[in-house]
Amino acid sequence: MDSFSTLIRTASHEQHMEAETSTFMTDLLGGRLGVDAYARYTEQLWFVYEALESRAQDLASDPVTGPFVRPELFRLAALERDLEHLRGPDWRSTLTALPATRVYADRVAAVARAWPAGYVAHHYTRYLGDLSGGQIIRDKAERTWGFTKKGDGVRFYVFEGITNPAAFKREYRALLDGLAVDDLEKQRVVAECRRAFSLNSDVFRALGEEFPLSA
Repeated sequence: MDSFSTLIRTASHEQHMEAETSTFMTDLLGGRLGVDAYARYTEQLWFVYEALESRAQDLASDPVTGPFVRPELFRLAALERDLEHLRGPDWRSTLTALPATRVYADRVAAVARAWPAGYVAHHYTRYLGDLSGGQIIRDKAERTWGFTKKGDGVRFYVFEGITNPAAFKREYRALLDGLAVDDLEKQRVVAECRRAFSLNSDVFRALGEEFPLSA
């Protein structure tokens, strides 16, 4: 029988690929969109991570979520430095969430308040993605828009507290395998994981509508 970390990865593969291959991300990473599109995407991430991290300390003592709440993963401070670099010191005054982003952030906030295992699903889809595919985004952004390597503008993708990402991801998957819930709850977590990727895809779709490539 497959481990839970394998199950969650394979069960959400289709939604994961849909998110990764969205038109917006393909155009952004292909250098066909300007830095404004990258900045707008970074703004949307702020809303999702604010929802993910604002109650993290409360969840640190929960038997289900506690092992996953790791300060070295927190991204909000890095995002805020990036936004200051991208949008200037008054970035908060112009920060707006797309409707799709608001739906996504609201869902994350709702599970953070009321469903610890559901929170793990969103935690997994975000942070493991940042440690994996996020590094491709950082490399492309540095080369496309001339950001300093691992500097302002791409700090969101730099995990200074994680010296060995491969080992960290192995440890994280072991935590998933030991998730302290029954099989029925694990099925609900898998479904929430799929939902997380779909919500993320909705944000990419909305960004694609805001930044269409001129014909």
